[in-house]
Amino acid sequence: MDVESLQKNSRRRTRCLDVFLVVSIIFLFGALAAVAVSGVRVVAELDSKLSQLKSKLELASPPEALKQTANESSPVYKMENFAYLEPISSSLQTSTMQFEQVNYAAEKSIGSNFAFDKEQNSLQPLQTGSYFMYIELNLTCTYDCGAGLLTVQVGNHLTCEVTLPKAANSKPVSKKCWTVSWINKEKLFTQMTVTDGVQNWRLELNSSKLGLFLVD
Repeated sequence: MDVESLQKNSRRRTRCLDVFLVVSIIFLFGALAAVAVSGVRVVAELDSKLSQLKSKLELASPPEALKQTANESSPVYKMENFAYLEPISSSLQTSTMQFEQVNYAAEKSIGSNFAFDKEQNSLQPLQTGSYFMYIELNLTCTYDCGAGLLTVQVGNHLTCEVTLPKAANSKPVSKKCWTVSWINKEKLFTQMTVTDGVQNWRLELNSSKLGLFLVD
């Protein structure tokens, strides 16, 4: 048996394997980047849509508002695989966060493929798959605010940490976090954890949000 030929064949197979691994890694990162870009685009479009609907309903009388909303045909806003929630408490404390769906006349911000339990404060995707999950936190110092760390965790899938500085006035702090995660029809609870030093900070309800949508 030709030992030199075996060594050459072995090196050739090793190089092929290296090329395959590099190409696979590049493809994986490309796919994740595409999902992230798509997710951010959908979130931006949804936020814009909700703002437009809110403005219309605030300016119009009830019959006009119903008519305007019924004529809206945005595929983003009416996606059955999308869920969008807003917090209902501005206080920062270690506890399970409370959310509510956003209702604009006949429209709802939770698609039919989700189950939202307001009593348990849980959101459950009814279909197994990969989900783009994001959370946006906007906070304001009311007065003489203490420094500390705010952590918001959505199940075991997304953790968002906000470092709050010591402040004497209405200093705003914002943080956006997102991930793509596989969810198997589990109930998702959002847990807030606050360190002892945090005081007199307020969570802005109209601009803070939690969202999910099915990727595949």
